[in-house]
Amino acid sequence: MADIKTRDAVKGTIKTIDKAAVASERMKAAYAKTKEKAEEGYYANEGSATEYAADKISHASDRVKDEGIHQFNKQGQKGVKITKDNIVKAKDKMADFKQKRAAKAAEQRSARNVSGQNGLQIHRGTAGRSPVSDASVQTIKTATDTKRTIKQSARSAGKTVKTAAKGSVKTTERSVKTAQVTSKAAIKTTQQVAKTAQAAAKASAKTAQKAAQAARASAKASAAAAKTTVKATIAAVKAIIAGTKALIAAIVAGGWIAIVIILIVVLLGCAISLFGGGSESTSYTPVSAEVEAYEPLIQKYAKQHGIPEYVELIKAVMMQESGGQGNDPMQASECGYNTQYPNTPNGITDPEYSINVGIQNLAACLNAAQVENPIDMDRIKLALQGYNFGNGYISWAQTNYGGYTYANAVEFSTIQAERLGWDSYGDTQYVSQVLRYYPFGRAFTSGGNQAIVEVALTQLGNEGGQPYWSWYGFSSREEWCACFVSWCAEQCGYIEGGFIPKFAGCVSGANWFKERNQWQDRNYEPAAGDIIFFDWEGDGSTDHVGIVEKCENGVVYTVEGNSGDAVKQRQYTVGSSSIYGYGVPAY
Repeated sequence: MADIKTRDAVKGTIKTIDKAAVASERMKAAYAKTKEKAEEGYYANEGSATEYAADKISHASDRVKDEGIHQFNKQGQKGVKITKDNIVKAKDKMADFKQKRAAKAAEQRSARNVSGQNGLQIHRGTAGRSPVSDASVQTIKTATDTKRTIKQSARSAGKTVKTAAKGSVKTTERSVKTAQVTSKAAIKTTQQVAKTAQAAAKASAKTAQKAAQAARASAKASAAAAKTTVKATIAAVKAIIAGTKALIAAIVAGGWIAIVIILIVVLLGCAISLFGGGSESTSYTPVSAEVEAYEPLIQKYAKQHGIPEYVELIKAVMMQESGGQGNDPMQASECGYNTQYPNTPNGITDPEYSINVGIQNLAACLNAAQVENPIDMDRIKLALQGYNFGNGYISWAQTNYGGYTYANAVEFSTIQAERLGWDSYGDTQYVSQVLRYYPFGRAFTSGGNQAIVEVALTQLGNEGGQPYWSWYGFSSREEWCACFVSWCAEQCGYIEGGFIPKFAGCVSGANWFKERNQWQDRNYEPAAGDIIFFDWEGDGSTDHVGIVEKCENGVVYTVEGNSGDAVKQRQYTVGSSSIYGYGVPAY
């Protein structure tokens, strides 16, 4: 029984070692239990081999515990995990140990049987000492194995540390590689920046080249402008020469008054030629070189037909008719004095014959209009319009209106077109267009702004808005104040010339002038021909439009279409709240 209990103590001790976390406490309990049993007579004395073995086991257990704790503290939680794994391996070894122990126990039982046959050997402790000692030794070996297991755990932990160190090294290597990659990327970025800078430099160089080219183009333009100025100066000199010739012709004709008048005209004509007359419509435009080339023939036939002092006026007519080009430079094929060629457009094929017939026709017009001298502008206008319409206009205008007006020219054109079934008849703008090239004419005319007023005045009393809205393109009546203004502008050639837009809505008309910086507010004092816009409701938006007839003593006089569904004259105080603003055409 003592042997069996000793084996149980050893078995309890092994189990205690198997459970490393509580080994120390359980081994101490086993030791106390073994001591109590020894005191009860199971052992011969306190200095028995079993007690010795228990002491060894307790000491080994303490060492295992201390060393284990040291290793745990040293290696940390990672070591604990590895130790647990090693304990599992130790359990496997323990299983092998138990099998061997069972075999050895069988041998010991056989030995005890033999000992029982030999008498009192166990009681004396001589032969029975060997089994207990073997078990104790085996326990010590187990403890030693456990120690080795712990050392192996320490080694494993060390390997783990080494593995971690190797991981750190690898991580460091990766960091170095990443840094190298980053460095390469930075180098590439720097190269790209350099390329971008080079491209920018090339672009700047191209821009500089373009600027230089623009400067050269500007220089060429300046040179061209200088040439134009020189040409204008030459034209002015020619105008002076022409004036002198006219003066000589007047002296030949006699009369000091005529001489003085012509002298004034020459001076004014020269001033206009040299310095211009403000807008394009009032400045003198020299005739072309082709027209100048015909001057000897013009002088010849002007003298032949009794109008030698009107050479400059003849040149202006030729300039308007053909610019001095073609076989019929005076466009005289259709006049009654053409007896050699067909009376059809461009029927004449001899330039000299055209000049001869044209001057003869102009001389007849000047006589019919009773023109007295080269600056008798009212009668010259009548004569010029007669040259375009035919002599019949001159007598009609004198009979019905006492002379020329733009409005009656429009009226006559309309009458003739209806009578003949044509879309149009003649050129209602002919007078103003010829006078652009006449060096004396512009000094004594009011410019193009009056023409639209004269046209508008001829329409007073019209009711219903015909033909204004149908001319614009509407199939039925529309609010027609803007259509009326556009129609009047069209009769003067102002829409084609870009002076006034074709518009049916007041807002769009006002915006057209605003976009071109040709706009004035209600406090502006307008001139004849300006376009006046109204704001009846005071909401900051225009809703009516008319034509300024004149402005005198702070009062604006107008001609308005669709004023009570009729064309009427109205008047307003400058700055009136009803006035929205003014479009100011660049006549």
